[in-house]
Formats: sequence, C-alpha cells, structure tokens
Amino acid sequence: MKNSKKTKKGLIVGFFFAALFAGLFSSCEKAVAAKEDPESMKVYGESEAEMTAPPFVPRPVGKRAATKLIVNMEVIEKEMEMSDGVTYVYWTFDGTVPGSFIRTRVGDEIEFHFKNHPDSKLPHNIDLHAVTGPGGGAESSFVAPGHESVFTFKTMNPGLYVYHCATAPVGMHIANGMYGLILVEPEGGLPPVDKEYYVMQGDFYTEGENGERGLQAFSMEKAVNEDADYVVFNGKVGGLTGDNALTAKVGETVRLYVGNGGPNLVSSFHVIGEIFDKVYVEGGAMINENVQTTLIPAGGAAIVEFKVEVPGNLVLVDHSIFRAFNKGALGILKVEGEENPKVFGGKIEEKVYNPGTSVSGVTEEATEGGLSAEMSMAEKMERGKQVYTQNCLACHQATGAGIPNAFPPLASSDYLNKDVHRAIEVVKFGLTGEIQVNGNVYNSAMPKQNISDEDVAAVLTYVYNNWGNNKSEVTQEMVKKVK
Repeated sequence: MKNSKKTKKGLIVGFFFAALFAGLFSSCEKAVAAKEDPESMKVYGESEAEMTAPPFVPRPVGKRAATKLIVNMEVIEKEMEMSDGVTYVYWTFDGTVPGSFIRTRVGDEIEFHFKNHPDSKLPHNIDLHAVTGPGGGAESSFVAPGHESVFTFKTMNPGLYVYHCATAPVGMHIANGMYGLILVEPEGGLPPVDKEYYVMQGDFYTEGENGERGLQAFSMEKAVNEDADYVVFNGKVGGLTGDNALTAKVGETVRLYVGNGGPNLVSSFHVIGEIFDKVYVEGGAMINENVQTTLIPAGGAAIVEFKVEVPGNLVLVDHSIFRAFNKGALGILKVEGEENPKVFGGKIEEKVYNPGTSVSGVTEEATEGGLSAEMSMAEKMERGKQVYTQNCLACHQATGAGIPNAFPPLASSDYLNKDVHRAIEVVKFGLTGEIQVNGNVYNSAMPKQNISDEDVAAVLTYVYNNWGNNKSEVTQEMVKKVK
C-alpha cells in the first residue's frame, strides 16, 4: 500500500516537471522565434523618441521591450556657417547637419511625424535605410512646406542606418545636408561603453572655391563632376575641433557611430593615434577587430569602438588625406588623464644625424660659438622654402592660409608679427592650447619640430618674408637663445 502511494506520488511529481520543462521549452521556442521574426514581436506601450543633435546620441534602448515609438522630425532650410567667413543655405533635418540621431530597437513600431517648416522653399521627404517598404518611407513622407505627413513602419533588422531626403533631384537634396543616422539596437542592446558620439561625413559643392568668403551657392556642375570644395565632419569645417571637439578620459571605452552622407565620396575613416578594437562592418552584425582604417561607402555607416589608454589629442580624419588637411574632414578627440609610459613613452632621446659627414667635418664647419656659418638671406629663403614644404605645408597651406577652425594662418599673422621670439619658441618646443590669431580662436596641437637651429632660422625667415608679414630675418643666434 505504501509502495503504491509512493509510486503515485512519483508519477505526479514526474508529470509536474515534465509539464514545466515542456512549458519552458515552448517559451524558449517562442523567444527564439520572436528574435528571428521581429514582425511578430508584441509591442508594449507608447513613448516619444529622444532626439539628439550631433555629436550626441540618445540613451540606450535595447534592453526595454519593443514599443510604439513616436518620432517627430522637421525640415528646416537655413543659412549656417560652412567655414570661417563662408556661409551656405543648408537643407536640414531638425536644423542640424547631420540631422537628429534616432535610436530604436528591433521590433519597435515607429509612428513617424514628418513636418516641413512653412518657411521652406521646397517639398521634401525622407528615405530611411532601416525601413522595409517602398522608398524607405520616401513615398509616404513627401510633404510640401507648411504640411505634415505621418507614416508607420516596423524596425525589422538591427544595425546602424543612414537616412536622407529622396526628393528629386536626390543628389542635390543630399548635397545640401539632408542626411542623418538611425540606430536599430538588437534585442538586449549593445554592450555598454563609457562614451558614445555621432559623427557623419559629407561632401559639399559651392560656386566659389574652398575658402572663398561670403554666402556660397550650390554648384550642380561640381557635384556631377564629384569635384568637392569641402569634405567635412558634422556639416562644417571645424565641426569637431576647438569647442566642438569630442572628449574622453584615459581608460574609457569610446564608441563612434560614423555615417557617410556623401552624396559622392567614399570615406576612409581613421583615428590618428588609435586602433579600432571593434568595427561593426557597414553598421551590421559582422565585427572586425584591430582595424586601422575602415571604409564607409556613401549612404553607409560603421560603428567603431576603442579604449583610450594615453592622454592627448586624437585626430579623426578621412584618410584620403588631402580631404582632411585641405578640405576639412578633420576632428579632434581630446583625451585627458595620466600618462601611461608602458603604452606610449614619447621621445626619450634626440641626436644629431648627418649621414656621410664625419664629426670632425661638422666641427670644422662650425664657428667658434658652436653654430654653423650663417646663411645669406637668399640661402635662407631657399632653404626655408624647402623646410616649409616638408614640414608645414600640409597644415598651413602653400599660401600660409591655414585651415579654418583647425590650423591658424601664417599669412599676415598678428600672432607671429607681434613676437618673433615667441614664434621661435613654438617651432622649437611646440604649442598646445588655445590661441587667438587675427581675431579667431584656434585650439589645435603644434608638435615640436625636430629640425636644426639653422633650419628653424631659415623657415621662420621664409615665413616672415612672405604673405604680408613683417619681413623679419631670424638668425641662428636668435634661435639658440630661446630655451
């Protein structure tokens, strides 16, 4: 009798665990199916999307349940600064270039309210590469000035996607700044990091040449020929330098959401002084590791992550390098914190290197004061031009004009002309921090130039005797005295 009761009790317990296991297995199957089929994901509640202007991004949303997300976006046509003294009438999403960052998660039901400001001159629409549907939403969002269009879509695929205007002529609307990024996080979200930033490259085509002052009009001819006057991050020259520089601290992990609005040029995105620990290739699920430079097509995106181990200014560039130093595709990530000599020790020694010349020969050429014989003015100018071309031209340009908002001009420079000894000091020892030149503030880094006193004297003499400067002659003795 007792054995019968035990058997019955055992059967009941067995059936209970079998049912529990079956239920768990069934719920797991449903969860897997939901992940594979976002269309069937249940939507919970309703909320308004947090929208941020570049370079900032909204808070992560991937860990919440799928929801009905209300997105509000407005087209605004307005005149803004392209470069120092140069303005342009941008066509924008939410008044910035790129437009607001949109952050969603897979399975969200998006209700998109697309508005065109009454002051706009033209109709516009939006094509979101994250949308599965006709025109990426372009057909449903086409709207005249002073009107609003509302359409819906489901976020089916996780990834980082470009959005842009697709009103004809499409290239012209994109070239005038109508692009941005939408992130669809995977279920559960992306791994946490310390800092996240929004960077987007674009190429611009103006009637005037690069740096030509005043309000510049769009040039269709240059756009068709892919002859960009400006290639920039976040809509303007200096969009990520000076007060607009990104920031981080030593030891932090940084994630950059990088897009390329185009309309024409492919980006070779690189951060000077860092290696990408991870690259989400083309903004998708495939992750590459230990990458130096990543290719981002026009109309494409990538997510890059890296940990910053040492302090200093890391330089963001399009490594099609003349675009960086001559057309504006340059930004700064300013890293603060303690030095880490195990990772980067910096210079530990400097020696004279003179191949093919004996030490005794060098001594014979030197004067009693330990200096080489002073060159004539003509010799200085010739030598100074060579040194300038090799060491200075990339940042300060062949005409001494500099790069607006990045590197100060040497032409007609009040900073140089006021104090020759200070100029010598900058070339010999470098300069970091904010300075004012010709009424404009610059905050970039000038590294120490590892050249001889003779070459310092020559290059400064060349600079002072060109481009409207005060025609000072710098001697080796003057250079030697600056310590």
